[in-house]
Amino acid sequence: MIEREFIKQKIKYLKIREFLDKNISKNAGAGRIAIEKTPMGTKISIRAMRPGLIIGRGGSNIAKLTSALKTKFKLENPQIEVKEVDKPFLNATIVAKRIASSFERFGSGRFKGIGYRALNNILNAGAIGAEIRITGRGVPGQKARSWRFYGGYMKKCGNVAITGIDSAQSRADLRSGTVGIKVKIMPPDIELPDKVKLHELPEEPKMEEAEAEEIPKTQSKKSKKKPAKKTPTAAELAEKKKPKKETKK
Repeated sequence: MIEREFIKQKIKYLKIREFLDKNISKNAGAGRIAIEKTPMGTKISIRAMRPGLIIGRGGSNIAKLTSALKTKFKLENPQIEVKEVDKPFLNATIVAKRIASSFERFGSGRFKGIGYRALNNILNAGAIGAEIRITGRGVPGQKARSWRFYGGYMKKCGNVAITGIDSAQSRADLRSGTVGIKVKIMPPDIELPDKVKLHELPEEPKMEEAEAEEIPKTQSKKSKKKPAKKTPTAAELAEKKKPKKETKK
């Protein structure tokens, strides 16, 4: 059955991610691990804060992980690619692991300081909204309880809440018990369906300015034509030459 093969493949990929999480150094700050099957083999992409700790000197750590994946999971030609994360506080997996390591280092007594510090780092990185939920013993009392840290705007339903929000889980094993961490981040580049963008129209020139530009500057003013003088006839000239008669008083 195709469905059973699909489920087996997903379980296999989950085991590969758990294996890589255990064998990669925690100081590397590894984020989400993506596994993709290609015609050349199996491509594994790891995004981390410090890629050098995963690669190792001369690629020694990558070679060990590649050989272990071949023998344990029987992968054909596994190719591990490591990339650096530009903004680690916008990656939910990295934030959840950092909170878990802080709990293992300082204990559950400082859970409020750890939670609020992580929330401020996420919002300062440019996230629209964030939510951190810490559950376990010692949060805040001896009984197992849950504490929620939230800020900004967070979508709770719809397709955006499923595909657009980056979410991750982690845990910290303490003496008092296990503490679970859930992180949700709404990235700044998410496209919301109810967000309306207003585009500014280009400014049109005024009518007076447009007409002034159309008329060339070198155009001369139209000169008014004077009426032509009438030439006198021969009879009129003869009458003018005759002496005028003197009138007696």
